[in-house]
Amino acid sequence: MYDLLVIGGLGVDVRVRVPGLPLPVVDSVTVEPIDLRIGNTGAGVLLAAHALGLRVAVVDSVGADPAGDVVRAALRRTDVTAVLADDPAGTRRSVNLVDPAGRRMSLYDPRAGDGPAPFPVDRLAALARDAAHVHVSIMGWVRGLLPALGDVLAEGVGSSTDLHDWDGHNPYHRPFADLAELVLVSGVALGDRAAAVAAALAPRPVLVTRGADGADLHLGGEIRRVPAATPPGPVVDTNGAGDAFAAGIVAARLRGATWPEAAGYAARVAAAACTHDGMEYPPGLLPRP
Repeated sequence: MYDLLVIGGLGVDVRVRVPGLPLPVVDSVTVEPIDLRIGNTGAGVLLAAHALGLRVAVVDSVGADPAGDVVRAALRRTDVTAVLADDPAGTRRSVNLVDPAGRRMSLYDPRAGDGPAPFPVDRLAALARDAAHVHVSIMGWVRGLLPALGDVLAEGVGSSTDLHDWDGHNPYHRPFADLAELVLVSGVALGDRAAAVAAALAPRPVLVTRGADGADLHLGGEIRRVPAATPPGPVVDTNGAGDAFAAGIVAARLRGATWPEAAGYAARVAAAACTHDGMEYPPGLLPRP
């Protein structure tokens, strides 16, 4: 039995520290050593959840390439159960530009993320039935399996998804939102339409994240502010902060917290994640509930 099953979202991040954003248009910029490490949203959620003490499994496809080797090696450094298929299109990757304040801009290469599912439906359903909570990444191969997952989740398994920079209109994201018990979404593209979009997704709770400005919890027709927590040290990298936030909510809810309590705790987890370079968190960095 797993506390959390993460479906999709594995890849690598090429982290580049830059002197500022936006970058000047010049021939070259000298930067610090460029790192290649495990990344993308599914990795961010599962590694934070693992650091919070949850029993975690992940199912996804990665390439039989050097980037895939980075992902596999990072997972072997944990006790996460990884069910991986080989992706002939290669491993997904992002180039993350990070400025001195820890802010980032991500350039995402999904490879063949919209290809056919690498696992049969019954295999994925069996894994979901063996979990207390399922977090679904908005991968193309996952989208076609959502009806089957919905049948499993109707049996009482908790669920969540992060719609990231959804604008509230793109129809690609809506099936993921309709499936999940909890929806997270960035407030950047939603702007002043966040409340209306959250109302359309009711009665499920919706967390609209706003980075350093905290988050808004839309619950039962009310909006509750979730203040950003003070980081326990200097902010060095905001990559994965939103994923750590999601993991914090799942961890707190599994331990009996209310939605507002879980959101407040998740803000502390996200703040702590920003003080570490990368998503492989050392023991004790992320606060336990």
